Amino acid sequence: MSSITDSAALAAASSSPSSPTSPTARHEAWRGLRASLPVMLGFVPVALVLGAQAAQKGLGAVEVPLLTGLNFAGGSEFTAVRLWTSPPHVLLIVAMSFLVNSRHILMGAALAPYLRHLPWRRAMAALFFMCDESWAMALADAQRRASRRISLAYYLGASAGLYATWVSCTALGAALGPVISDVERYGFDMAFTAVFLVLLRGMWKGLRPCRPWLVSLAVAALTYRLVPGAWYVAAGAVAGLVAAAWWAPRS
Repeated sequence: MSSITDSAALAAASSSPSSPTSPTARHEAWRGLRASLPVMLGFVPVALVLGAQAAQKGLGAVEVPLLTGLNFAGGSEFTAVRLWTSPPHVLLIVAMSFLVNSRHILMGAALAPYLRHLPWRRAMAALFFMCDESWAMALADAQRRASRRISLAYYLGASAGLYATWVSCTALGAALGPVISDVERYGFDMAFTAVFLVLLRGMWKGLRPCRPWLVSLAVAALTYRLVPGAWYVAAGAVAGLVAAAWWAPRS
């Protein structure tokens, strides 16, 4: 993991006009890694659940890290595993994964103003590691510093820890799947929800700024109850976007 973090720090150092040498970037990368430690711990049981479920569908300790490493988004990975058959319905899995990951379009749009100081290619490479948790941590850190730029080294340091934990623990879950059986019966799947609640608490700015969140939650919950499939993800995302545009300050 340290080699990933060191690479992130060196990459960030080359892009930071205020720190031409690596120690500052290295410090930021370690700061991001340390900040992500509680989330990494929350990842462990959820990743074990996913790996064990994948093993029950016939995926092995090689296929699972390929799945989680190339598509770093837990929600769509759970969807893909649940839809997995032999032979797999590839088009259905791709379509549902795109639907579940559609929230990343809005997340990327929210993060874009904080990445404008980066070269296009470097920003695209950084976004490969964007997940809900690294996105929330990077934005919250920029807001705490009252900056319109994310600390790329901090973001990559946090992302390196989260990525390594997720991929390795899903592989471990796949390897131990036949031994640990159904890990959901121990309540480990609740860790995913707990992680999100902690992140939301850190981003809470009062009821008025969070009205689009509440609209998105209500629409997603209603769609989940009334419409089969994963359409509640897209419905909640679109409803939140419309609500944010409606309540946006008029110049």
